[in-house]
Amino acid sequence: MLEIRIEKTTKPKQKPENSAKLPFGSIFTDHMFVMNYDEGKGWHDARIIPYQNLSLEPSAMVFHYGQEMFEGLKAYKTDDGRTLLFRPQKNIERANNSNARLCIPQIPPEIFLDALKAVVKMDEDWIPTAEGTSLYIRPFVIATEPHLGVKASSSYLFIIILSPSGAYYANGFNPVKIWIEDDYVRAVRGGIGESKTGGNYVASLKAQEKAHDGGYNQVLWLDGVERKYIEEVGAMNIFFKINGTVITPQLNGSILPGVTRSSVVDLCKSWGYPTEERKISIDEVFEAFQKGQLEEVWGTGTAAVISPVDQLKWKDHLMPVNPGKIGPLSQKLYDTITGIQLGKIEDTFHWTLEVK
Repeated sequence: MLEIRIEKTTKPKQKPENSAKLPFGSIFTDHMFVMNYDEGKGWHDARIIPYQNLSLEPSAMVFHYGQEMFEGLKAYKTDDGRTLLFRPQKNIERANNSNARLCIPQIPPEIFLDALKAVVKMDEDWIPTAEGTSLYIRPFVIATEPHLGVKASSSYLFIIILSPSGAYYANGFNPVKIWIEDDYVRAVRGGIGESKTGGNYVASLKAQEKAHDGGYNQVLWLDGVERKYIEEVGAMNIFFKINGTVITPQLNGSILPGVTRSSVVDLCKSWGYPTEERKISIDEVFEAFQKGQLEEVWGTGTAAVISPVDQLKWKDHLMPVNPGKIGPLSQKLYDTITGIQLGKIEDTFHWTLEVK
């Protein structure tokens, strides 16, 4: 059991009065978890302290070389008062895979999980209960060694902050429009595309601006070599239902291995849908659309859970998919996953973990 020093805030914040109208990722709870790493000493000094600013030297390596990792998961409050996490072990596994690629020291899974549970337990009265809301959990690691020179840092901070949040999209569970990007590139195999790190997201901003200017919610990326194979959306993995078969791009080193993605694959297989993880080109999707076989498209991610797509734009081609409607499989997946997360549906997969 991780020993955690606790310093409770003496100035509790005022909680949001209307949890049904929470923004996403803009409000933060009273406390945060912090732990240090120093070369030769390892991870040490685990503590929960009042939410506060960080003090870093201007030469801290995170500012100059981008050595940082972050994760995202959620805590939910059930009708009978329990606090549940959804598949935290998968986030911990992905975090350490990211750490390995980014030359950040591994965080022992049991220490990571103890830290998650402790800080959520400390601020569990911040968990909102209105429909579509949750307590968003952001663990992250930053390089703190004061040094100018390209190398792995010798010191780090592991921090967890909490944010009571509403739906990721302001309009809630409604279909979104997707812009298919064939100019800019987000990631390539052999790079850091499969890691959860800020560099992948800053690389997406220019195309995201272009999409928004065109009236689209998100960008769908093509591979960085041939510019034809579908990879992922800026904040989500992507799924297609074509002529009865569920297809999602296979993990290839440049695609983030989403926790919700994995859950959707498991659910679709358990329901008897033919489900394929493989390379899929934009030409195949367009051909399916032309033949009337493109039945549903949806994104998956921790923040949005399921995000149905009602239109794709590729070059000059518009591909409406169930315009203005939510496909039946998208709806079933959303209802099932959120039902399990909220303890309303039996968790036959053993995905949830109660915080006690």
